[in-house]
Amino acid sequence: MGTNLDDRLRAALEPSLNAGEGLTGACIATQVGVFRGRQVAIGVTAGRLLIQGMNRKFEPDGPPLSLPPERLAAAAADGAGGWPEIGAAIMDQAAVTLKLRTSDGEKLKLTMMRGSGPLAGLGGGEAQRQGVEALAEWFAARAM
Repeated sequence: MGTNLDDRLRAALEPSLNAGEGLTGACIATQVGVFRGRQVAIGVTAGRLLIQGMNRKFEPDGPPLSLPPERLAAAAADGAGGWPEIGAAIMDQAAVTLKLRTSDGEKLKLTMMRGSGPLAGLGGGEAQRQGVEALAEWFAARAM
C-alpha cells in the first residue's frame, strides 16, 4: 500500500465531496461479496460515509456509494451488539468486519485492518489507523 496511502485514498475520494465538505478520515477495506471481493476506499465526512471501489492502481472504479446516517438501516461489527457499540468494536480489534445494510436493501460487508500493532506497515500503517479511528468516531457520534 505504500507510504502515501492517505494521499491515494484522498485523491480517489475528494472528487465525490460536496462543496465545503471535507474528509475527516479515509481507510482501505475489502468488500466481500458472494462471488467476488474488491478493494474499496472508505471516506469519512462529518455527515456521511463514502464507499468508493478502487482498482489495483488505487484509482476509482465505478461511482461511489454515499451513506448518510439516514440511509443506513442497519450496521454491525464483529464483537458489537448493535450500532452504539460499533465504534468500540472497530477500535478493539486488529482486523474487523463491518456489515452495513442500506435503507434500499443493499448489503455491504467490509473487512479492514486497523493499521496498528506489530504488522502495522502491512495493514496500511498510520494512515490506515487514522482512517479507521475516524470511522469508529463517526459511528460513536451517531450511536442510537
